[in-house]
Amino acid sequence: MRDDPRLPTSPRFWRSPVRGTRFTAVLGLVLLGGISVLFVTGLVSYAAYNPDLSPVNDTTPDKGVLGFYLFDWPAGPSWLYRLTQGVHVTLGVVLVPVLLAKLWSVVPKLFTLPPARSVAHALERVSLLLLVGGALFQFVTGLLNIQLEYVFPGSFYPLHFYGAWVFIAAFVVHAALRTPMAVRAVRAWRQDEAGLAAPDPAPPTVSRRGALWLVGGGSLLLLVTTVGQSLGGPLRRTALLAPHGGSDPGGGPNGFQINKTARYAGITDADTHPDAWRLVVTGPAGTVRLSRAELLRLPQHSSSLPIACVEGWSTADQWWRGVRLRDLAALAGYGGAPPDVLVESLQRHGAFRRAALRANQVSDPRSLLALSVNGEELSLDHGYPARIIVPAAPGVHNTKWVGRLTFGDL
Repeated sequence: MRDDPRLPTSPRFWRSPVRGTRFTAVLGLVLLGGISVLFVTGLVSYAAYNPDLSPVNDTTPDKGVLGFYLFDWPAGPSWLYRLTQGVHVTLGVVLVPVLLAKLWSVVPKLFTLPPARSVAHALERVSLLLLVGGALFQFVTGLLNIQLEYVFPGSFYPLHFYGAWVFIAAFVVHAALRTPMAVRAVRAWRQDEAGLAAPDPAPPTVSRRGALWLVGGGSLLLLVTTVGQSLGGPLRRTALLAPHGGSDPGGGPNGFQINKTARYAGITDADTHPDAWRLVVTGPAGTVRLSRAELLRLPQHSSSLPIACVEGWSTADQWWRGVRLRDLAALAGYGGAPPDVLVESLQRHGAFRRAALRANQVSDPRSLLALSVNGEELSLDHGYPARIIVPAAPGVHNTKWVGRLTFGDL
């Protein structure tokens, strides 16, 4: 049965002349560098949420030692999260053709009989199962997330977090075992050390070099149709594969990207009407309730800051104006260094109705409770009557439709 050319267990079933150790090695070395960058930027993205600050920031249960690398996320430079998450998402999309080509090149090995020749061989096969399964899981959930398609069960954040650690463990083992062979294969064109070349190849329709160019061209096409969502400006219209890659919504001062609309969040005109809405500020001095008119009478400050989201999109710098968070902390009774703050939205449903900000974010002079943008009052979709804007913070922590600020150690 193993030698029956009609069955995938036979080496003669796989006849593509493109397969070979060097072809696979080139793809593997590209993935080695690319996935390493993906993993590091993914960890950085997780740290940006300040998951150890408050349970409202983190839905990942029992991360334990997996949170060993976490650090207090800085408030600058203002483009930090825009850069790290833009690289993470764009590179993940660009690597899709490379990953698919790599899996295609080694698929005959999945049908090799016997499935385990020894205990060591069995362990290697199990690690490959974790490697391939982990890679597909991470790439698929990541792509679904940036397209805002949450068809998988549970929250994206813990799924992607734990999946990344399972995948990277298998990836490190595989890289340690296979990288020396890959380097040798790249240096020696004719050798087939891994036995991936077809023993009875079909007539070629494309060379291995041509196949590599095809994979590279696919990655380049994905780069061109994705990267504009992170760069912004006129290039945003080239981001055809990104959910925020089209024209800016509407025009005028509020004509920039919106991730969550007021309708989606259940915000109505009645909630934000000047006669009904009050900002509740709580701290050692007690509770203060401020109308929008009263907020406008407080000292106003301006900041030029972007918004950058986990899906990889970001805006250009917008000109925000409002009350500094550290001034509101002083109003709440913190005359010296301001503390952490818990921000609560009027939003009725969905994730991130609340977010916690660290003291360093509150104290930054660019951190505002924004009341206007680009010289005009906020639109309802952009958070009217008031929203948070903090440098270098993930977009979901720039809470819209703010109803309450509670200052204190969290």
